[in-house]
Amino acid sequence: MSQPIIISASPHVHSAKTSKKVMYDVVIALIPAFLVSLYVFGISALILTAVAVASCLLFEYLIQKYLLKSEITIGDGSALITGILLAFNLPAGLPIWMILVGSLVAIGIGKMSFGGLGFNIFNPALVGRVFLLVSFPVQMTMWPTAVENNTSIADAVTGATPLGLIKEGLMFGDTMTNISANLPSTMEMFLGISGGSIGEMSALALLLGGIYLLARKVITWHIPVTIIVTMAVMTGIFWVIDPESYASPLIHILSGGAILGAFYMATDMVTSPMTRKGMLIFAVGIAVITVVIRLFGAYPEGVSFAILIINAFVPLINTYFKPRRFGSKIKSKIV
Repeated sequence: MSQPIIISASPHVHSAKTSKKVMYDVVIALIPAFLVSLYVFGISALILTAVAVASCLLFEYLIQKYLLKSEITIGDGSALITGILLAFNLPAGLPIWMILVGSLVAIGIGKMSFGGLGFNIFNPALVGRVFLLVSFPVQMTMWPTAVENNTSIADAVTGATPLGLIKEGLMFGDTMTNISANLPSTMEMFLGISGGSIGEMSALALLLGGIYLLARKVITWHIPVTIIVTMAVMTGIFWVIDPESYASPLIHILSGGAILGAFYMATDMVTSPMTRKGMLIFAVGIAVITVVIRLFGAYPEGVSFAILIINAFVPLINTYFKPRRFGSKIKSKIV
């Protein structure tokens, strides 16, 4: 042979899609939801998002430069995404110092303590969010209304989330018929006129961003669709059995963090399974835990807890559902 054989390490297949491009695709996908939050909450949403993003970038820079003494990677977009998603999981008007604490926990504990991008086990933004929820439950469950922020949707936004109203009403023996009178309509929840964290207001805006991510092949349908369908089936069963004690599947899907979690946090490449079968199991687990917490737990919402819990099982899922190795034999019947 005249040409020498060059042996090199993987990867051998190259793509124009880089992690940086993927991160900024996610940023683009989140723009519609961000615009809705600005329309509903005004300057509060802008301040919250700006502080979360700036502090996540700053903390990652400081940790890498002075603690880890490693390469500075804040330009790859991952800290930017963490800041946006953390902000999207917080109520408008949260004190700035609490946002800073959440950012430090998200970056310092949720991401950098594991070695940085690609090594973290749990979704960093959700680590920060859950830490704040457990540490400051009062402030984290105070949902400013549009009236308090001088926006044009004053009469449509309540002071509590739809899931919170349902949980509280059922605890005091009320029926869904009576509770529904105080809830935003299905169309209002779909468009973004309901209470909640700033990033979970509009199901429509989140779905538009999700479709963009699917079209760009940043994510696949397996996780988001499976989460939503499983939640709809589970809540639908309870609703059919006793519609006065359980909310309809449509309310569960359109309110709270179901769509935000399904499309933007559960699909995190680092903390989700590698194979399609693994993704399906992962998604079903998230949906089941979310529904159990919503229906029988102390909290009206369970998406964040569910994703973090199932994140811990991803290494096990990857172990049992490994991708087929290139060149491995496939059993087949030759006719």
